[in-house]
Amino acid sequence: MGFSEFLGNGRVVTALRGMLSAERVPHAMLFSGPRGVGKFTLARMFAQAANCERLKDDFCGECDSCRRIALLADVQPLVEQGLAQRGERPDNSTVERIPLLIQTHPDVWAVVPDPVRAKDPVARPMLRMGQLRAVQRAAYFKPKGRRRVFILDGAETMRWDLSGIFLKILEEPPESATLILLAPNPFLLQSTIRSRCLQFSLAALTSEEVEEILRTRTQLNAEDRKLAAQYSEGCPGTALELDVAAVAALHRGALTVLERAVELRGISHLFASTSALAKSQEIAFENVLEVFYSLLTDLLDLSSSSSKKTLRNPALRRELETLSKKVDVAWITKAVEGFDVLHSRMRRNINRSLGLDAVAISLARPAPVPGNSDLR
Repeated sequence: MGFSEFLGNGRVVTALRGMLSAERVPHAMLFSGPRGVGKFTLARMFAQAANCERLKDDFCGECDSCRRIALLADVQPLVEQGLAQRGERPDNSTVERIPLLIQTHPDVWAVVPDPVRAKDPVARPMLRMGQLRAVQRAAYFKPKGRRRVFILDGAETMRWDLSGIFLKILEEPPESATLILLAPNPFLLQSTIRSRCLQFSLAALTSEEVEEILRTRTQLNAEDRKLAAQYSEGCPGTALELDVAAVAALHRGALTVLERAVELRGISHLFASTSALAKSQEIAFENVLEVFYSLLTDLLDLSSSSSKKTLRNPALRRELETLSKKVDVAWITKAVEGFDVLHSRMRRNINRSLGLDAVAISLARPAPVPGNSDLR
């Protein structure tokens, strides 16, 4: 047991252990990195080490504190339990009055974006005022153990107009508490918050490292392990949760949209493809956009003169090579810009299907004029 179970990002782990050993733990830290790379796991391990009853810079996994904090390893059942206790259809005042807080140890809280309801959750869960105010009050309580730790997952979902609540804690930090913010990108947070946190960036693992994790923790065959490692892009948490068949179908569906968008033939089929992706209830739309970005990255690599062409979607190499001959860098740039605009407008609750349709139509290449093939 201990930090040795955390694979990858050894420098970050060493730095955290050094803080604990020297008893110079910061009041706020920001862990950034792609979804599934292990930010929450590392934060939970740090909470265990900060409160372990036997070790100073690591955790034994056997004492009462370690075992209770370890229950956060599977947080979803705890979230569902909290939502059930609040009621099936809470109104806004109830959501703020009874904030969703996950606590398996007196000194350790996990605060996750609130989906409001277990059934029919909101489209974009976020950290809410009630959760932030609860952390603000509890951060100054004296710990029963060694240190209070608050893990704020999805910190980027915090509304900017509520950041003042959080800033007050960072500007007047309690001596015996540490707040750990988790976000895919530090620049999604306000600069005033970033500047008050010690930042750690977690890098993706190699495909080989992810495959080894899958080999020891799953029953996947060798081929599916390889595909899962490739599709997860070095994020073991994502790989462990991956439905390989469903993800392969998603990537192929996104590639179909790009293929049909180039020549804009069979527009009804194009709209059917975009609608299927935009209205999927099983896959978050943010993840759909990430798939488009990965396909466009591969197209850019294939369009370059570089001899090193390690694709993110190797299973689709043949189709991507064919498509790369029909597009150029300008087309790829236009596609990226289109998806960037669509991503930025998601917070405004735009119609995602129509938004994806608009991007696809904008990528249509003009048909050549008969008898004027030499025109540019």
